[in-house]
Amino acid sequence: MTNALGIHKPAGATRVVVAMSGGVDSSATAALLKEQGFDVVGVTLQLYDHGAAVCRPKTCCGSKDIHDARAVADALGIPHYVLDYEASFRRDVILRFVDSYAAGETPIPCVLCNQTVKFRDLLATARDLGADALATGHYVRRAEGPDGPQLLKGADPARDQSYFLFATTAEQLAFLRFPLGGMMSKDETRAIAARHALPVAAKRDSQDICFVPDGDYAALVTGLRPDAARPGDIVDGAGRVLGRHRGIIHYTIGQRKGLGLGGGPPLYVLALDPAANRVVVGPRAALDCPVVRVRDVNWLGGPEMELRVEARVRSTRPPVPGLLRRLEGGKAELMLDHPEQGVAPGQACVFYQGDRVLGGGWILPQRSS
Repeated sequence: MTNALGIHKPAGATRVVVAMSGGVDSSATAALLKEQGFDVVGVTLQLYDHGAAVCRPKTCCGSKDIHDARAVADALGIPHYVLDYEASFRRDVILRFVDSYAAGETPIPCVLCNQTVKFRDLLATARDLGADALATGHYVRRAEGPDGPQLLKGADPARDQSYFLFATTAEQLAFLRFPLGGMMSKDETRAIAARHALPVAAKRDSQDICFVPDGDYAALVTGLRPDAARPGDIVDGAGRVLGRHRGIIHYTIGQRKGLGLGGGPPLYVLALDPAANRVVVGPRAALDCPVVRVRDVNWLGGPEMELRVEARVRSTRPPVPGLLRRLEGGKAELMLDHPEQGVAPGQACVFYQGDRVLGGGWILPQRSS
């Protein structure tokens, strides 16, 4: 007998740990699984306690969200546990985020959080609780393929979160479930929450990075790595000094505004050089990037070492076609059919074939050797 999660057990004998953030997505996930007859256990992670961050309305994982998750669990009549992951979250997410910014990169902390705290630590905890699966409220799909489970885009393109889950390993994917991945709109999710009279049915989605509720990344980085805010030179491609910058943490590849260079043709940030503490600028055409090199590739595809793919170089960009060459040492090289702009070190490059996620890696500085 195969249940709704593809597990060969009756639903009532299948324990599912649900990662409950206190938002409507994870709450609806728990409600849907409870409705389907599964043995549901809710787990909420306490990741930080940063003063104003705990009660800001557009973040997640603070004390208000823990309260909301507990209220949802009570409404559903399921066990609920709060786990203190502050130490690992600081080590694996916050400090890596800060160090990445200080190194002239543009990091994505949500990927780091999924990769470490959630899909490494929480998954291990779910197994300790005797679970058969760990379910989350992410808008992605999981399907059984001829060689094991596959990761697919969410059915709703506007809510697809596959870009942020590229680092999910095949072993983790075998244990994970994403009940909302097939939903065609957020209205369907809220309807589940409303049907169960959950107190978060109308709660707004989180938007900001949870540990930077006011959006001031530079202040966080400066507080932990003061040297990253040192002023320095803004130079052109030939090294000629055009002006001064306020610290490389205030800039990202492709940026045009806020350079303070006065008149003349528009200039864009082409590269950040933390070793020399310089911001390199130039014309927009110089942003064209025909080849994207990545490190630490997580591969979910087949044995091919060279293949055609569609790739996203930022979460806000649509997939673009190119030829992928997988290299030794967990690296890869993507030759794009048409150059992309704004390709920034520290961002992810995620590879697709149709709806299937083949994997991805972290973009390397395009000017390095």
